[in-house]
Amino acid sequence: MSATPKKKRTARRILAVGAGLATVGALVAALPAGASGTKGGGNHGRYVDVQLLSFNDLHGNLEPPTGSAGRLTHTNPDGTTKTIDAGGVEYLATHLRQAREGNRYSVTAAAGDMIGASPLVSGLFHDEPTIEALNRLKLDVSSVGNHEFDEGAKELARIQNGGCHPTAGCFEEGKRFRGANFPYLAANVTNEKSGKPLLDPYFVWERNGVKIGFIGVTLEGTANIVSAEGIKGLKFGDEIETINKYTKVLERKGVKSIVALLHEGGAPASGSYNYNCDSPGPGDGISGPIVDIAKNVSPQVDALVTGHTHQAYACTIPDPAGKPRTVTSAASFGKLYTDTTLTYDRRSKDIVRTAVASANHVVTRDVPKAADMTRLITRWNALAAPIASRPVGYISGDVDNPFDAPEKPLGNLIADAQLEGMAPADKGGAQLALMNPGGVRAPLVHKASGAEGDGVVTYGEAYTVQPFTNMMTAVDLTGAQLVTALQQQVSGANQAAPKILQVSKGFTYTLDMTKTGADRIVTSSVKLNGEAIDPSKTYRVAMNEFLAGGGDGFAVLKEHKNKLVGASDLDLFTAYLTAHSTASAPLAPPATGRITVVK
Repeated sequence: MSATPKKKRTARRILAVGAGLATVGALVAALPAGASGTKGGGNHGRYVDVQLLSFNDLHGNLEPPTGSAGRLTHTNPDGTTKTIDAGGVEYLATHLRQAREGNRYSVTAAAGDMIGASPLVSGLFHDEPTIEALNRLKLDVSSVGNHEFDEGAKELARIQNGGCHPTAGCFEEGKRFRGANFPYLAANVTNEKSGKPLLDPYFVWERNGVKIGFIGVTLEGTANIVSAEGIKGLKFGDEIETINKYTKVLERKGVKSIVALLHEGGAPASGSYNYNCDSPGPGDGISGPIVDIAKNVSPQVDALVTGHTHQAYACTIPDPAGKPRTVTSAASFGKLYTDTTLTYDRRSKDIVRTAVASANHVVTRDVPKAADMTRLITRWNALAAPIASRPVGYISGDVDNPFDAPEKPLGNLIADAQLEGMAPADKGGAQLALMNPGGVRAPLVHKASGAEGDGVVTYGEAYTVQPFTNMMTAVDLTGAQLVTALQQQVSGANQAAPKILQVSKGFTYTLDMTKTGADRIVTSSVKLNGEAIDPSKTYRVAMNEFLAGGGDGFAVLKEHKNKLVGASDLDLFTAYLTAHSTASAPLAPPATGRITVVK
């Protein structure tokens, strides 16, 4: 395929929010880098079909994600299901390039979390490899997600604008990181004092007089799920208000065709990627935050590309005027991409909404690998190899991390590792451990990923499971606070989308899903080593710094006392694997049953 010449990268504006954070140039529109061709209504017809290719929540998964993290569920016409192995940037690149062929008007957009919580080949190098890959994929624009803030606003500025890492330096001799060729948009992330956006709020894509505006926002609750230190001085605003505000700005500039890139999402009634979420049956459809957002975002917005929930859907949700509007999400880790046709009317300069068509497509692994991506992965893997390939433990079978299960075998293993590491008196004296489910990023797979052999857990694989390198703490909590923390899993900020903490061996309770809110926790069932939790008694609890700061909506955990900081979660995880397994006596996946679920 032929492509337009590589556009000259323009520095993007990022406002200073702290010492050393540079202010750089303003937003400019840039031409897309799609393939040339004659589809899309040609140059002179009234109607032009614009191809919008989109994806979300890549999380630095350059290599094919393993185990359940790399599988999609497909529902057959007869109702049976099958799983499909999908993902890997070598295949994603091929699929996107093939999809663009013959489409003269093609733009590629993303809805956040391109980086952060990444496997070692990207995470070890502060996600420079992923940005390089996205540049080669010809990504035109992306909203920020919450994980773009994992290392703080200053690091996000470097990711956008380039330059060597402030402490790690340049990773390749004679090479300086160039930053993202595409603009990151963050319309609802503003400086608390000035009110100005941290990043460009919108981007206008243009070709031959066809203009489409993109407004990018992240979820309003980002401050609750990232480290507070890195976002000091920033405010995360309401998604609806922000999108509607910049819709009016774009209209005043003569841009009437608008797409919102929104890092917030929903949950379709089925986990199958090909589920028809417009099905009218009882219990069908989609739920979650995106429904209210979509129903209140200005009718002038023609489509919403969403993310965050790692779900797959291509739905229609009525806008405030009652007209159907496309809302999409392409699961996660590069397993899917969405192909949306936006029919542009040159006369009205708007999208013909009734003609919008959208579908998710599997990034299958039966296509040729993109050679440039293979070279990129090989190059970075060579740099990571001395660290990544070191064996740290052995397992007898897959240790799964199922997305939709309240209690996960891998979550149990991690919580046990944290308890063991923080239990000694001089390490904190912990009696139990709590682990946030979002911090467990991938399963441990028995099948070898390289030359290490089946059942061998390498440092690279352990890093992929626990990529944040959060420091562990041991803190005092009363029994009453412990019970409140359990209730906050299913109430307040977490009522619509529960976040079930993974707990260490010996800590048990019942979760009654037939009830609602905090009542789902059967308080009389909460026990430690068979003994009922005493509300007035003090317990020593191990948890990472993120949870200890009240992350993920667990506000009560901020009320802890007598904090002792220990080793990192990754160090405790690898130490546990090493201490409890050998090649001849591998570690078995932990049993579940710590949380009794009533449905």
